[in-house]
Amino acid sequence: MYKVNAKNFDTIALALFKIQAEQNAVYRSYLLQKRVSASSIDKIDAIPFLPISFFKSHAIKTGEWEPETVFSSSGTTGAATSQHLVKDLSFYLNHAEAIFKSYYGELDQYHFLALLPSYIERGGSSLVAMADHFIKKSRSPHSGFYLHNYSDLVDTINKLKNDSKRVILMGVTFALLELAENYPVDLKNCVVMETGGMKGRRKEITRGELHSILKNQLNIEKVASEYGMTELLSQAYADADGYYTAPSSMKMLIRNVYDPYQLEEIGRIGVIKVIDLANIDTCAFIETQDLGRLNKNASFEVLGRLDNSESRGCNLMM
Repeated sequence: MYKVNAKNFDTIALALFKIQAEQNAVYRSYLLQKRVSASSIDKIDAIPFLPISFFKSHAIKTGEWEPETVFSSSGTTGAATSQHLVKDLSFYLNHAEAIFKSYYGELDQYHFLALLPSYIERGGSSLVAMADHFIKKSRSPHSGFYLHNYSDLVDTINKLKNDSKRVILMGVTFALLELAENYPVDLKNCVVMETGGMKGRRKEITRGELHSILKNQLNIEKVASEYGMTELLSQAYADADGYYTAPSSMKMLIRNVYDPYQLEEIGRIGVIKVIDLANIDTCAFIETQDLGRLNKNASFEVLGRLDNSESRGCNLMM
């Protein structure tokens, strides 16, 4: 996985497509319904991407194996949730660690404060599993999870202001807003990372509005972001302003909103399609319900959701 680079990504992706087209029963059936022969595909642009909704209705597996764990999406009340069967939990955790280190450096250089109340309460969250791994690998007695105990969180942050390690506050959107509005603590030396997720807790706002509130109330110059979802085992990070860079294991394509076979040019808005090579045991070719665009510098933006698509717990604001 870690030998993947820009030069060999397409070759590896095509080889994985051939395997999954044959050994993944759901994906194979999907290709048959679309009358696509895997042998006729010779470039990644021509690969049919599995709609993300299939994770709500089917057990997506390549080959025959029993899952070590199952990640589930939060969704909204009464809505079906996605189920991602995970063959090897340690692979996911080690992969998430490698991606984080490629952006931010070693885990033991940070205190991880995870403000993820809704995710902790429901269980089955890939984000909580990742955060728990980061907390343990940080080897910091101050790292940990916070539910609704904002005052304890503020006390910990104030205690660590002059520590040699930096603080990373990783938080679900509505909880970060509650912190900013009710406990305007000075976080100028911290990395504040929003993971998305309003979950119907309050009125949806734009990312620009969110970041403006957090910067003003928490005394920070920028807000970092994490782009991940239950159906993917890789994550992308944005250091500021919502411009994400994909790790070596991922590639984003943008398709036309009205034509599923037409890819959009750089700078044009469309539906995000993700190749995630970490999904080696499930399906690596996923069409999301997120709208976004690619930029000339190889970054990408997530701009909202398709109309009439169901909200996900890690949904970013429109």
